[in-house]
Amino acid sequence: MIHDTQYIIEVENLVKKFGSFVANDNLTFSVKKGEIFGFLGANGAGKTTAMKILCGLSHPTSGKVKVAGYDIYTQKEKIKQSIGYMSQKFSLYEELTVYENFRFYGGIYGMTRLDIQEQTTQLLSRLGLSQYRNRIINTLPLGWKQKLAFSVAVIHRPAIVFLDEPTGGVDPITRRQFWDLIYDNASRGLTVFVTTHYMDEAEYCNRLSIMVDGKIKALDTPQGMKSGMGCATMQDVFVALARN
Repeated sequence: MIHDTQYIIEVENLVKKFGSFVANDNLTFSVKKGEIFGFLGANGAGKTTAMKILCGLSHPTSGKVKVAGYDIYTQKEKIKQSIGYMSQKFSLYEELTVYENFRFYGGIYGMTRLDIQEQTTQLLSRLGLSQYRNRIINTLPLGWKQKLAFSVAVIHRPAIVFLDEPTGGVDPITRRQFWDLIYDNASRGLTVFVTTHYMDEAEYCNRLSIMVDGKIKALDTPQGMKSGMGCATMQDVFVALARN
């Protein structure tokens, strides 16, 4: 069970070292239940390393980390059962049908066949794609694949879903539609933790952090960051922090 707290992620003084190299340098932040939290940073800033730790895939060097109420040091398997994950490559099996992908991932999470069927029906109906449940994935448009990959990632009703640059390589209209899907799920109580290189997408987050050289240099709402730094856009904020 998730502990009764307003925070779904709690990170305090997180350090991750690889030899003498410090990838994550005393990160401290928290994410509220139902929040859309953006995790930004240039390549090499340390955000992917931190995300792997939060997903229970890597062990921190030091610091305190709780995800969905579970401790990263002693309850990694509980964390893995409580999260969903979607990568830039969408994580779908191209030669399987839509339903076969849902069935496969639902089975990985230990769902019953009936539960998988019910959740698949509900999720496809919500997407307006019910009639395509038996279509092979590689015959579908990229935007549909993206939405299906998100739905597959949350089929087991996780407390939080991690989206690792999920909209890379898709057009602006499709990206906007994908964010509509994110908003819809967040309104149902799902917490969304997202990394992105698109600064217009940063504007869609409730709050976000920006990492530079392994450290969090800014943590606020998009408007708070822009106002605090006297910038007109998040692109200006990002460039100013990265250059400094």
